[in-house]
Amino acid sequence: MAAGEDTSHILSGLTNQLPDRDPEETAEWVESLDALIREQGTERAQYIMRSLLQRAGAQSVGVPMVTTTDYVNTIPVDQEAEFPGNEEYERRYRAYMRWNAAVMVHRAQRPDIGVGGHISTYAGAATLYEVGFNHFFRGKDHPGGGDQVFFQGHASPGMYARAFMEGRLSEEDLDGFRQEKSRAGHALSSYPHPRLMPHFWEFPTVSMGIGPMNAIYQAQNNRYLHNRGLKDTSDQQVWAFLGDGEMDEPESRGLLQLAANENLDNLNFVINCNLQRLDGPVRGNGKIMQELEAFFRGAGWNVIKVVWGREWDDLLTRDTDGSLVKIMNETVDGDYQTYKAESGGFVREHFFGKTPQTKDLVADLTDDQIWNLKRGGHDYRKVYAAYKAATEFKGKPTVILAHTVKGYGLGPHFEGRNATHQMKKLTQDDLKKFRDHLRIPVTDEQIENDAYRPPYYHPGNDAPEIKYMMERRAALGGSVPERRNTHAEIALPDAKSYEVAKRGSGKQQAATTMAFVRLLKDLMRDKNFGKHIAPIIPDEARTFGMDAFFPTAKIYNPKGQNYLSVDRDLVLAYKESPAGQLIHPGINEAGAVAAFTAAGTSYATHGVPLVPVYVFYSMFGFQRTGDAFWAAADQMTRGFIIGATAGRTTLTGEGLQHADGHSPLLASTNPAVITYDPAYGYEIGHIMRSGLERMYGPDSNDKNVMYYLTVYNEPIVQPAEPENLDIEGVIKGIYLLAPAKIDGPRTQILASGVSVPWAIDAQRILADDWNVSADVWSVTSWNELRRDGLAAEEEAFLNPGQPARTPFVTQQLEGATGPIVAVSDYMKAVPDQIRQFVPNEFATLGADGFGFSDTRAAARRYFKNDTHSIVVRALEMLARRGEVDVDAPVKAIEKYKLLNVNAGTTGNAGGEA
Repeated sequence: MAAGEDTSHILSGLTNQLPDRDPEETAEWVESLDALIREQGTERAQYIMRSLLQRAGAQSVGVPMVTTTDYVNTIPVDQEAEFPGNEEYERRYRAYMRWNAAVMVHRAQRPDIGVGGHISTYAGAATLYEVGFNHFFRGKDHPGGGDQVFFQGHASPGMYARAFMEGRLSEEDLDGFRQEKSRAGHALSSYPHPRLMPHFWEFPTVSMGIGPMNAIYQAQNNRYLHNRGLKDTSDQQVWAFLGDGEMDEPESRGLLQLAANENLDNLNFVINCNLQRLDGPVRGNGKIMQELEAFFRGAGWNVIKVVWGREWDDLLTRDTDGSLVKIMNETVDGDYQTYKAESGGFVREHFFGKTPQTKDLVADLTDDQIWNLKRGGHDYRKVYAAYKAATEFKGKPTVILAHTVKGYGLGPHFEGRNATHQMKKLTQDDLKKFRDHLRIPVTDEQIENDAYRPPYYHPGNDAPEIKYMMERRAALGGSVPERRNTHAEIALPDAKSYEVAKRGSGKQQAATTMAFVRLLKDLMRDKNFGKHIAPIIPDEARTFGMDAFFPTAKIYNPKGQNYLSVDRDLVLAYKESPAGQLIHPGINEAGAVAAFTAAGTSYATHGVPLVPVYVFYSMFGFQRTGDAFWAAADQMTRGFIIGATAGRTTLTGEGLQHADGHSPLLASTNPAVITYDPAYGYEIGHIMRSGLERMYGPDSNDKNVMYYLTVYNEPIVQPAEPENLDIEGVIKGIYLLAPAKIDGPRTQILASGVSVPWAIDAQRILADDWNVSADVWSVTSWNELRRDGLAAEEEAFLNPGQPARTPFVTQQLEGATGPIVAVSDYMKAVPDQIRQFVPNEFATLGADGFGFSDTRAAARRYFKNDTHSIVVRALEMLARRGEVDVDAPVKAIEKYKLLNVNAGTTGNAGGEA
């Protein structure tokens, strides 16, 4: 098989499909290009080549897009920026950090602790980080506002090691690695977790794939703030450090187009290409750097490859016939990994020995010199040149693909080994070799004294290299990472902004989605507060009735609207603007949560509060992007999550995948999410007001929460707010909505969301047909009632002999006699959350099973959570108690044809589907 065919999956293949009819003429053209490069440099050659390609296109000469380049550095030697730092000082303390990072993890593996950690990731990426720390990453005291850096999760020991060198962490802190409760006060989280270390980490990244997309939307959020005039972010960069294995996550690559489409040249990806994932090579039979180069270039990014260190420069210059580059191109990643697990002699034989020409290239090099031919990601000069080029490039985001060795410098047991990711500790021999490699002044005796406690090393604050390091950070604006919680004051909306929610809808019908939208519109109009709202809507604004925002708030687009809109003559025309307030990610829930996270943490990242309000099809929220909401919780995001078109029977026409019967349960697993299922607009008003006061009010002690509200698309008459409304009950989760109107056998109906009107109807039928007295309670939050009940139980458990606090739901239902029927448009497990806190006999009606397409009435009758099912269930429990006739339930089933799906009457048609 020809070499071109064999490697067609990793090379651009510009010529392998075409015959060379005149090799002599071809050689002359190539020689001419070589002469141009020799005499005038690569920059001039670039211009000539681009001009020729442009002319070829104009002449209809079929020149394919060059998606990959040769397996060499993108930046030619003659265009490399001069390295401005003190190489010796930087090398010294980079060695100290690599030592301390490895020792920290090793010490955490002592037998009485054994909490794990990762040694090899930072060992291989230290140069990538340290070039940034010394020359590029700007802290929050920088005049430009500072950069945002997304650190690769498994490299966290390196960031702790630097903080130790800077005096931010002590040896006792390092020994608290992964012991967050047992070493409280001196504890370090395993990975970048802002919630666990709120003054240190800014961005959680170890749930792989979420870091890349959050970095993209962070860069967008910076521009959003700038274009809306809320903050000057023009001198801020976003850096995301990623692994080549991580780039197989769909989220890692799936949002690249946004960065290119919006020309986010404030964004830099640095992909640590050590060619390994956790169990083996990323592309054993291929070349991941080439694949990523093609992918990013095709997505519209600027690509810089840092493949080889400076030791290769002379070899490549002497490679006049291209034999070395050909071998570099054709060698697959599995072999490159093997080379670094062997020796210089092995590399001489198996790599350079492939051709006589390449064998001669290294004939005068010793095996040790061949072994010390570094990969580009370990050469601070090459890395510096790449970073400088990235930050100066305009018009596109940049990705730097840096070739490294996982476990670099840790010795033959670690370097490049498949198992290196799982290896947590070093042998004494490994430690000694690592010490020698790094030239750390630690003695054999110190290492041998305690196998599990080799010493950390710090030369002292007066050491010239430490002074230099601290001067570099001071010049760049302070330490990184650092999270600050101070922000500009935010004036919360005044009372009149909530009046629309209190008024109800009069004689007009309106779903709770529309009630919410009307409230949001008035909140956005608030002259002091409105600018802080960042509405986020995937491609469903018209479904939710939010197209009314288009002509006024406008859709954010940094390029504006440079086309003639098809609906320009309509009142609700689609309107884009660089100063637009609406963030419209398109059909892109993952991107929407990333935008939500960036906006909802702007109070800390930029000191400028934004209140994101993310409105989405409820089924495609927590089910689809739950992990991203966990990362948002970790990052301490604040904002509102609105699950519209909620309920398993309410969205009737769409079928199985669209019918949400479980999102409150999924939301309940996230401790930062406060979940509500409101029935009426006035409830929504109080909930949102309470949420804003909790997030940004002066009296709040727990601000870092996200409020999740489910709203429905079934139109009903929205009642005005009742007099003497139990506002505390609305906020805490339950209040008495409709007391019984007659005396008789007593029952309690607890309902939430769209099922509350069914409960009111059931109350009437029980009274008219069965002389049963029913109280109707609106349960705004089953989830919060459960949390409160569990907290009360925990308090009682830990304080025996003390008076136990009564859960709020138990307090509210005190004196409410008779059996309880709990109903919602969700699975029975949703209302069942409070069962243990209610002494009454308790029955649950819900919608368990897959959703389906049908009328609302038929669906509710099928699931048996409709009005007549409430009536029958109440009668059954009362009959068992002897409070109604024993045959009443059977008669009711027959009377209402409960087993006939076509006999259902609960709810009405209408509303967007």
